[in-house]
Amino acid sequence: MTAKQAELASRYGVAAPYPEDLTIPPPELFPDRPSWIVRQDGSARVLDVASWGFPTQVRGASGKMLEKSITNVRNLSSPFWRSALGNPERRCLVPFTSFSEYGPGPKGGKPLYWFDVPSRPIVSFAGIWRPLSDGGRAYAFLTTEPNSVVAPIHPKAMPVILDDEGEERWLAGELGELVAPFPAQLMKVERHEPKPKGSPDEEFTQGGDAVAERD
Repeated sequence: MTAKQAELASRYGVAAPYPEDLTIPPPELFPDRPSWIVRQDGSARVLDVASWGFPTQVRGASGKMLEKSITNVRNLSSPFWRSALGNPERRCLVPFTSFSEYGPGPKGGKPLYWFDVPSRPIVSFAGIWRPLSDGGRAYAFLTTEPNSVVAPIHPKAMPVILDDEGEERWLAGELGELVAPFPAQLMKVERHEPKPKGSPDEEFTQGGDAVAERD
């Protein structure tokens, strides 16, 4: 996400005051790190800070319960997501300028592919959010079948991307046909080769697929 707070406020019709700009290492965001979401609060749109991933516990191989953040909503009928999906107040938009997936390659040497929508500098994933016990918020976004641009790189899934009309319908509580691949002809992909080991940017490009799903 390279857009600043004022750009996001203008794009989504958010009135001041809004939170101060976040200090986020560009150009990537990772699970459990803070980022922006846009949600409806009565008749107004608000810009909030939330961490990426719904916290939960899963049983590890040893039988011990482990803390884990679930970042992607794939199974819409799962009880884990039901309350948030069924409540329009828990819907949100997750702004992005581009998103990435690792392509095939050896461990530590996978090329990174960046996807964007050239006609829209700031686009939205369909997201849901929940309050946390510490007073903060967490979010996750929906995924669906990949389109013909994403599928060769990441055949499992792609984020649910919304157009302008879809944003309004999503925040109003609709679901159904909004959960569909974004039109491939409106997207662009660019390949980035892996950073040399030890380079300053390595930590942001060598993390592997930082994505988890909850059934």
